[in-house]
Amino acid sequence: MPRVLLVEDDLSAREGVELGLRRRGHQVLATATGEAGLEALPAFRPDLLLLDLMLPAMSGVQVCRRVREGSQMPIIMLTARGNDVDIVDGLEAGADDYIVKPARTEVIEARVRAVLRRVEVPAGAAMPAVERHGELGIDRAGWSVLKSGAPVALAPSELKLLLCLSAVPEQVFSRQRLLEEVWEHSYHSDVRLVDACVRRLRAKIEDDCASPRYVQTLRGLGYRFGPL
Repeated sequence: MPRVLLVEDDLSAREGVELGLRRRGHQVLATATGEAGLEALPAFRPDLLLLDLMLPAMSGVQVCRRVREGSQMPIIMLTARGNDVDIVDGLEAGADDYIVKPARTEVIEARVRAVLRRVEVPAGAAMPAVERHGELGIDRAGWSVLKSGAPVALAPSELKLLLCLSAVPEQVFSRQRLLEEVWEHSYHSDVRLVDACVRRLRAKIEDDCASPRYVQTLRGLGYRFGPL
């Protein structure tokens, strides 16, 4: 039973989301503030954090940054505003996805399931087979990445994006195609998810983000892995 930590300031929204997720088989712990959510993390050990952007005192963006300091658990931001700046701030802080409120429970459930699938080790995964791409070592079976022999902590969307691009080096992927394959979305406006994730991924695996070696941009076309 997936465990979801819901941090939502609005009582009505909090109760509605909590009830909807419980009915769909999730174990849910709901809190009203970012501080309470952070305090609940060690004992509850959620599989996913569903985090409201607008919180009293500590904002959702601040909470997201705090969580990312020590954990790569999936994070979905909830926002009542479709403001691009707010959404990008949340994505840059490390969120894997976002949902604009109000949203139907089935929409939230679909996004939760999609994000959780990014951290599922594929069935039948056996002995690690590490691919070497320059200084990067990619273990597809174990879903892990090394750089110069040291583990790289990647959020679920960052890892799935890297696995997708590196599976076919030099092939160009449009933002729309990456959105569909990594995030399982089909909304064109959500391509900002891709760009924000690329920036975060580059910060972790590239020596020089201004001149990326691994995740390269082809202006007007999309992204590709390599050539190295």
